[in-house]
Amino acid sequence: MNATTKVKRRHFLIGSAGTIAAAAVGGPAIGQDGSEPLPDYVAWKDPDDFIVHSKQTLETKRAAQGSELITPSNELYIRNNLPAPPDEIVADRDAWEIEIDGVANPGTLTVGALKTLGVETVVCVLQCSGNGRAFFDHETSGSQWSVGAAGNVVWTGVPVRAVIDAMGGAAEGMNFLTGTGGEEIPEGVPKETIQVERSLPTEAIDQAILAWEMNGEPMPLAHGGPLRLVVPGYYGVNNVKYVRRLALTAEESPNKIQQTSYRVRPVGVSGDPSQPSMYEMNVKSWITGPLMDAATGKVQIHGVAMGGVSDLEKVEVSTDGGQTWEDAKFLGPNLGPYAWRPFILITELSEGTHMLASRATAQDGQSQPEEFPPNERGYGNNGWRVHAVDVTVS
Repeated sequence: MNATTKVKRRHFLIGSAGTIAAAAVGGPAIGQDGSEPLPDYVAWKDPDDFIVHSKQTLETKRAAQGSELITPSNELYIRNNLPAPPDEIVADRDAWEIEIDGVANPGTLTVGALKTLGVETVVCVLQCSGNGRAFFDHETSGSQWSVGAAGNVVWTGVPVRAVIDAMGGAAEGMNFLTGTGGEEIPEGVPKETIQVERSLPTEAIDQAILAWEMNGEPMPLAHGGPLRLVVPGYYGVNNVKYVRRLALTAEESPNKIQQTSYRVRPVGVSGDPSQPSMYEMNVKSWITGPLMDAATGKVQIHGVAMGGVSDLEKVEVSTDGGQTWEDAKFLGPNLGPYAWRPFILITELSEGTHMLASRATAQDGQSQPEEFPPNERGYGNNGWRVHAVDVTVS
């Protein structure tokens, strides 16, 4: 089975009167018959916009992504490696404490104290490492994400650089920025086997923030409140929730999530520290749906695109499975190199079935490949062909 026939795409029927019928794929439709309600800790989200993979993994449906510049909090996907802590931790947000180590003057700061050290707002994509995993031919463990484990989010907090400077600067010999999550560890379980603790190269310090707000509101518990490490341009696992400790360290964390998990390796090979870790995101785009202008009979194709760690140069759209390409137009302002940009192309489609694909190119020269090589855990898939959608015009 080739990649084209294997893809679980959305199929659209565009009628002559301008109506659009869409059949969702990739998981159960929730919130329609009440058979699969959202878990209590995310009950405030819109159930009609999600596919529930588990209590800790909720995928935003492709159609719900639309052409929104910022992803509303109630439509943002959920991926938690461990159950969220009890909601008591957000009762007094400013009292939450974080330990700062690997600096000249290590100590503990409250969120209230962090707010006096500096404030910055950054817009960036939050994306799970496995977004696009469902499109690989081989069987992969983990949630079978298609495109819905991503969103564009506004974060507000204190720059990590400002915190380090306030604590006297970095100690000598430190090579990593290590964040430790505050999830509860079950009794009797060695913490290094499940604790969320990620170590990043020190160059990540310059863009990282300790965020207490998301989309202009206090950080929701489900997304890491009261305090979350946010590293623009890096995959979601590095954006540690409920962060309890931030340290400059000489070595990487010894925890499993650092040493063997989130490592890119060939299919059938076990993870080990010598393999590349899921750090910086790659350039990527996908179609989020066609719309129909009944008055003109033209089709509006739209989607979202990201440059990973670079501004976008362009997005091209193909209506014939990649045989020809046309430049799309960006919608809205450029919110920075780490944010996604909605795009649009208005075009005529003849009667029949068309494969609509998008291909993004970043200013650093990276462009989406047609195919992305498989890897054991299904990480980082940005191949444009498998992200395409089929449209039938009648």
